[in-house]
Amino acid sequence: MKKILVCGVLFASTTAIASQPEAYTDTALIKPAVKQAGGFTGPGRGEVYTAAKALEAKDDTPAVLTGYIVESLGDEEYRFKDESGEIIVEIDNDDWRGISATPDTKLTLLGEIDSEWTSTSMDVDVVSLAD
Repeated sequence: MKKILVCGVLFASTTAIASQPEAYTDTALIKPAVKQAGGFTGPGRGEVYTAAKALEAKDDTPAVLTGYIVESLGDEEYRFKDESGEIIVEIDNDDWRGISATPDTKLTLLGEIDSEWTSTSMDVDVVSLAD
């Protein structure tokens, strides 16, 4: 009976110690793993940043365009214009995330290039107001 009681106490104390969010060692405090925020923000390999470059890019190339939506073409398609030219962009209704825009609203669009046999467009994942 004593062996069962001792085993139960050891198991309970081991479980209690192991479930602590922090543990001390001789040299330092060991913190639990925390999901880190942040990281690199800037140009990446193969990304395009202008409408003209987007029209030349391969299918599925990441794109970050800043400019203006100048016309709605219907069926979630829009004509986008920046200083380099124009490209057709497809923005799902839920990707607007409450942003209202006019042809005078400067936007930043994040997505990827959709290159077909006869046309190239951009499939937008994120719409945000430009700085």
